[in-house]
Amino acid sequence: MNEVKSISKSQIWSWLKEVTDPEIPVLNVVEMGIVRNIEIDDDTVVVKITPTYSGCPAMNAIEMDINKKLRDKGLSDFKVKTDFSETWTTDWMTDEAKRKLKEYGIAPPEPTEPEKDFLSTLVAKQKIVPCPHCDSLNTKLQSQFGSTACKAQYFCNDCDQPFEHFKCI
Repeated sequence: MNEVKSISKSQIWSWLKEVTDPEIPVLNVVEMGIVRNIEIDDDTVVVKITPTYSGCPAMNAIEMDINKKLRDKGLSDFKVKTDFSETWTTDWMTDEAKRKLKEYGIAPPEPTEPEKDFLSTLVAKQKIVPCPHCDSLNTKLQSQFGSTACKAQYFCNDCDQPFEHFKCI
């Protein structure tokens, strides 16, 4: 019996949740929204991934980690395809991923189309980023780029802590 026929898509999704983002190790590639789809084409598993941005240096490592994870789980008939047909957006991140970012000390992205509440409107118009440490809105942008191009560097004037903000894309 072919190995692919004995494995469910849900099993593969659970395996991929074990693959962490190399730049933010508290997040996995599924909750980041990088893994977009799993298909079984004939007797081959096809995992479609979308980069967070076209020049993301972590994508090669992510693809290698996915390959390793699937091989470690005993799967040999698979392909990992990078898909550029859709542009990745921070809206693809799960609420769990955003919660983990905040706990890790990185301000999570706001929705790209904010809800019509006061805080979302204020954040969207003035680019105020709440501090992930103390929730203060008394923060200031220090640099458009943090440790990676997808993050910006901020400083909280209330708790005197620097922090990164995962930019909305």
